[in-house]
Amino acid sequence: MTRRDFLVAGAGTAAAPALAADDPPTAASMGLLLYSYGIRAKAEKDRGFADPVRFLEFAHSRGANAVQVPLGTRAGDAAADVRRAADKLGVAVEGIVNPPGEGKTDQERFAAELAAAKACGAEVVRTVLLNGRRYEVFDKPADYPAFAKRAEATLRRAEPVARAAKVVLAVENHKDFRADEQVDLLKAIGSEWVGVCVDTGNNLALLDDPVETVKVLAPFARTVHLKDIGLEESPDGFRMAEVPLGQGCLDLPAMVKALRQANLQVRFQLEMITRDPLSIPCLTEKYWTTLGRVPGRDLARSLARVRATAGPKPLPRITKLSPTEQLAVEDHHVRASFSHAIQANLLAA
Repeated sequence: MTRRDFLVAGAGTAAAPALAADDPPTAASMGLLLYSYGIRAKAEKDRGFADPVRFLEFAHSRGANAVQVPLGTRAGDAAADVRRAADKLGVAVEGIVNPPGEGKTDQERFAAELAAAKACGAEVVRTVLLNGRRYEVFDKPADYPAFAKRAEATLRRAEPVARAAKVVLAVENHKDFRADEQVDLLKAIGSEWVGVCVDTGNNLALLDDPVETVKVLAPFARTVHLKDIGLEESPDGFRMAEVPLGQGCLDLPAMVKALRQANLQVRFQLEMITRDPLSIPCLTEKYWTTLGRVPGRDLARSLARVRATAGPKPLPRITKLSPTEQLAVEDHHVRASFSHAIQANLLAA
């Protein structure tokens, strides 16, 4: 693949034209997750790209009706500034937090972040329980049950704080729990203040069927990371990467329908992370260390999907591009996703 081929394929220009900066879409009914601009956020860290007020304004310029962004522990005027900007632009705010640890200091930090989220106008905050991928983090069969026990203890610490703050904690399916395992955890907690941030693509990495994953998690959905996924074979399994909406293998209309049927008010936040493909080494021994209960039919179905949907060319590698080109492709990916959402009426009420 030549550099020009990459830029054309990576930007998604063949399937969805880029939108002019002064002509933002107005009918996508879709929010924007800060992580969709991870390259830009890093490049413009000193200029405060990830500042909630600035990101609200930026997301609005891209046509978003909501954002999901870390809000920190801001209070008083700083929180009021976020709320005023959101109200002025008509853009809803959701937060991103780390769950509370066992220590008093970290529990106080968590409470302060939820209070800040509420003051900023957020009713939902997204969190994860494992900072890593299950098949990479765990080395022994006993590691997963131990993690699941810690995860439940973490949510039991978090739930009273969320309930007091009247902010819903939405736990992402983050390549840690298979769908049924996450449902078991949520049922054990049994609180309206703890739900799911449903990621439409992550559970492919754990050999779950993506549409069935969404259907299983939909009753607990409090927010959504909407993405599409491209696939390719590899010697040890397969690779997957976010691609602009409509250019991957996911049945997005079916997913949106299932989520809307379960929760008509749930927000859809675009997660279009521009990066090299992730390796899913499902043909290696280590991968199965904590996934031995997964039936062989799920592996067969997953590999069949890869072979049926993989394109004729390899998935693009973003690290082959210059920093300037990476920024351009990242922005094109987001614009192409918004364009597809509008043209396909993907999120029409």
